[in-house]
Order: sequence, then structure tokens, then C-alpha cells
Amino acid sequence: MQEGISRGAGTEGQEVLLLRLARGERPGGARTPASEYLLSFGTSCGMMAGMGSLLEVIALHPADAEAAQEGGADRLELCASMEADGLSPSVSTVSAIRRSTDLPLRVMLRLSDSFTTNGAELNRLTAMAQSYLSAGADGFVFGFLTPDNEVDVESVAALASTFASTPWTFHRAIDAVLEQRAAWRALRTLPGLDCVLTAGSSLGVGTGLDDLCKLAKDDPAVAKVMMTGGSLQPEHVPWLYQSGVRRFHVGSSVRQDGSWTKAYVNSRFVRSWRNLLDAQDSRDSDA
Repeated sequence: MQEGISRGAGTEGQEVLLLRLARGERPGGARTPASEYLLSFGTSCGMMAGMGSLLEVIALHPADAEAAQEGGADRLELCASMEADGLSPSVSTVSAIRRSTDLPLRVMLRLSDSFTTNGAELNRLTAMAQSYLSAGADGFVFGFLTPDNEVDVESVAALASTFASTPWTFHRAIDAVLEQRAAWRALRTLPGLDCVLTAGSSLGVGTGLDDLCKLAKDDPAVAKVMMTGGSLQPEHVPWLYQSGVRRFHVGSSVRQDGSWTKAYVNSRFVRSWRNLLDAQDSRDSDA
């Protein structure tokens, strides 16, 4: 299997960009806002200052898990069927990945490409969650909305209560809600929640970046649990970091040509992201 990156800046371009951003350089001499910010980075971020960044990588296969760990990932999200934006994997896949890595594993609890659910599906997901825990899962990823595109607090709380001592992530269903701030208020009431994956927009971080930064700056409690992912690019990181965000989620950007079907995770690309986040952490600790 050939390795390389052709997403965004080209096969070698993204790695070069990550390296230059990590060094605080202007990529290609361009005076982009992100590179300008990196050159002057040095302010702390309130309660988040001094905390190391978390890098989560999507894994579909044991080979993904091994490469992600080699590259410096902190945690894995396990799922399947990326053509549906991620559905629940098989128990056997979770077991195999557990044998291949000692990284924390968060497993997707999602049976269809819809964000709504019902009692029968919740019963299935409850049983699946217990099987995943037995297979080595450390946490879960899920989220439900009502038909009116509000957080379905009742359904989410019902599922979360069945594994009360297990941490979980509310996934990008939040990017489909009509009122973001109301959704974040609702999430605070949910048991076990310690992470919210969001791009700030259903169109990805490139569209939602300003809203994400404002949310995080306005409320340190939001910044603490926010994990940014969904077409995340290296140049987004300094702006998010300045706003207090310390959790980052990558998937197709650490695969050859962004392909879910033709390539496994590339450890070199993961390492590039790791180096970028470590450089941000270092600047923060030196401030």
C-alpha cells in the first residue's frame, strides 16, 4: 500500500504545512491569519492553560490503531461505514483493535445515518454497549436529536444511564441543531458526558471556525469539553487553541488521499499532527 497525502496541500504539502506551523513559520511565505497568529502565540487560555492537547484518530481496523498509536495519538474512535458518517462497528472489530493497542477506545453507538432514535433502537444500543465493554471499550460516542433538531435529552440520558461509570462523547449531531447555545446548555445535564465532537457547522470546521472560537472563548466550561473535528485543517488549530480548545479529532486527513477504503491510517501523518499540537502546548507552557 502506497503512503502519502494528497488532501488539502498535496501529497507532501500537508506534512510540510504541519511542520512549518509547528515551528511557527509562515507556510510558503504566505501571510495567512493562522501563520501570523502562530508567530505571535504566547497568551495563556485561562483554565485550559498548561493542559496538554488530546489527539483522537478514527480507526476502522487494527492496522489503523497500530499506526495511530505509533504516530502519537492519545485516543481512538472506533466505527464503521464511513459512507454513512460512521456507524457502530462489529464486536469482533473492537476485540481485534483492543488486542492491537493499549490506547483508550471510544466506540460509536449508531445504527443508521439518522440522528433520531426510538425505543427499539435504544434497546439494541444498550445491549451492544455492554458487548463493547466486554470487548475492551473504554467509552462511547453517540448523540440523538428530536425531529425538531434539538438535543433529545431523554433518549441520550436513557442510554447514558445504562453505563453510568463510562465516559462518552456527544458526536456531531450537535452540528445539525437549530440553536447551538441551547444545545450546549442541554448537554451539561447529561450523565457521564466529558467530550463533545463538533465542527461548528454541518459543512465542517472551515465554515464553523468562527462560531467554535466564540463559543469556547465565551465559556471555559465549553472549551474544556469541546473536541474539534470534521474537515479539520492544520491552519485551524492555532485559532482554536487560542480560544481554549485542547481536543482535536482527525480521520481522513491521516490517510492516503483521504480514502477510507484504499488506505489505512498513516503513522507519519499522525505524527505531523502530534508535533503541531505539542508545539502549541509548548508555547502555552512557556507563556
